[in-house]
Amino acid sequence: MSANILDGKAIAADLRRDIKAQVSRMTEAGKRPPGLVVILVGEDPASQVYVRNKQRSCEEVGFLSELRRLPADTSEADLIAQIDELNGREDVDGILVQLPLPAQIDEDKVTERILPTKDVDGFHPYNVGRLALRMPVLRPCTPKGVMTMLERTGQKLEGLDAVIIGQSNIVGRPMALELLAARCTITVCHSRTKNLPEKVANADIVVAAVGRPNFVKGEWIKPGALVIDVGINRLDDGTLCGDVDYAAAAERAAWITPVPGGVGPMTVATLLENTLQARELHGS
Repeated sequence: MSANILDGKAIAADLRRDIKAQVSRMTEAGKRPPGLVVILVGEDPASQVYVRNKQRSCEEVGFLSELRRLPADTSEADLIAQIDELNGREDVDGILVQLPLPAQIDEDKVTERILPTKDVDGFHPYNVGRLALRMPVLRPCTPKGVMTMLERTGQKLEGLDAVIIGQSNIVGRPMALELLAARCTITVCHSRTKNLPEKVANADIVVAAVGRPNFVKGEWIKPGALVIDVGINRLDDGTLCGDVDYAAAAERAAWITPVPGGVGPMTVATLLENTLQARELHGS
């Protein structure tokens, strides 16, 4: 078997075209376009790349976007004051504070300070709680993007066994909620999980989000499985790879995401979807 490729770049491009068309209709009707403010604290190289991609995507679809660069020694109080100001601005629909933050700032406090209706990352406890209760509003971007990709396979998800490797608040936990809402049977695995290869071998869907290069071996994959690789790791030679041994897994999977070009572009496209949704929540 040679797996079908879930091309995140192509799917994300489709989403951006649709969002751009919706924004055009909005502005033609005399309404303001969605507004997104990204706050970057410090000069983390990876964060700067992510922010640049987000800015470029916002411009492409016609959003009003603003980037606030703050020095690495910014205090928690100063960052929260900036969030409070943005919470009160009617022209700002989405607020995104790029993670990770410097050690002197409590990420949980920052996340909770953003208004839930402007939390386009989908990290606020209110939004995660709504997802848990099957009443979602703004959903965490990466898991939502993964669900869009799974839908593109055309396979019925209901009743499938899903294994998620990783339990982070950003991916693993909300991914479990998304798949549970789709009526999958879920197993969340982590560093204390026993018999991981056996669990993966029984999974119809595997979502790898552990942050370790080539951690999931190809021989673990059940023939015909859907494999979603959320990991992106830079090797010593400068090349990028995911958490799944791609070449070996692709010989067994029915569908698989590449790294790069898989989940990454979908995360940014889903951020745009969330910002457009937040604009609709805020009315005129």
